[in-house]
Amino acid sequence: MYKLFEFIRSVHVVLLFVLIEGAAIHFYAHSTSFTQARLLTGSNRIAGGVHGFFSGIRRYFTLGRENRILLDRIATLEEQLAGYRAAGDSLLFARYMEGADKGPYRLVTARAISNSVNRSRNFITLDKGRRDGVVPDMAVLSADGAMVGYVATCSDRYAVAVSALNTSFRASGKIAGSDYFGSIHWDGTDRNTVTMTELSKYASPEPGDEVVSTGYSLYFPADVPIGRVESAELNENKTSYTVRIRLAADMTALGDVILVENRGLDELQSLQEP
Repeated sequence: MYKLFEFIRSVHVVLLFVLIEGAAIHFYAHSTSFTQARLLTGSNRIAGGVHGFFSGIRRYFTLGRENRILLDRIATLEEQLAGYRAAGDSLLFARYMEGADKGPYRLVTARAISNSVNRSRNFITLDKGRRDGVVPDMAVLSADGAMVGYVATCSDRYAVAVSALNTSFRASGKIAGSDYFGSIHWDGTDRNTVTMTELSKYASPEPGDEVVSTGYSLYFPADVPIGRVESAELNENKTSYTVRIRLAADMTALGDVILVENRGLDELQSLQEP
C-alpha cells in the first residue's frame, strides 16, 4: 500500500493534468452545438480513416476474385461484340440481337496454374476443363487479349495448352493495317520473342509495327495482338522477310486467361479434309 501511495505521489501532477484536461474537453464539447458538431466531425474522420484502412486491407485480399469476375464480364462482352461484327447487315444484326443466331466465338475465362518457359516444348495448365465448357483447339489469350497459345487436351476439371513458346506452335500473323501475312513460330531461343517468316517483301515492316493474327488460323480470331516488330531482314533471294516479334503477352507471368472457341471449327475442318 505504501508503494502505491508513493507511486501516486510521484505522478500526481500528471494525473491532475489529465483530469483537468478531460474536464475541460467535456465542458468544451457540451458548451455549444457548434463545438459538438466539430468534435463529431473530427471523431468520424478518424474512425472513417481507421475503417478505411482495414477495408483497404480486406479489399486487397479479394482483388483476385474481383479480377476474375471482371474477366468473365469481359469475355461475355467480347463474345457479343464478335457476333455484332459478324452480323453484317441490319437484318442479320437484328436477328442476332433477338438471339436467333449465335456468334462465331464462345469465350471462357480460366487461370494458369502451371506454366513452363525454359523448355523447347512448353505447356500451360489451366484450372478449368470440360465441365466448365473448355474443349480442345480453343485459343488461349492473356487477360488483355494477346496471343498465348491454344488448348491441346482437357479433362473434366483441367486443360493443357500448347504455349506460344513451343517449337511446334504455329499461327499466322500480319502487320496491322495491311494484308501481308506470314507464319508465326518460336525458334526456342528468346522467351520474349517469336519469329514471322514468309512475309512478302512488299510489306516493308518497321521496328515498332504491331503484328496481329490474320483470322486464317483455325484457333485464333482475326486481329488478336501478337506483338511488335523488333527487327526485320530480307532473305538471300530478297523475296520475303524474316521478322523478330516481341510478344505482347508476358509469358513468364501468366495468371488469368481468356479461352476462345471457334464455333465453326468442326465444319471448317470437315470441309478441308481431302
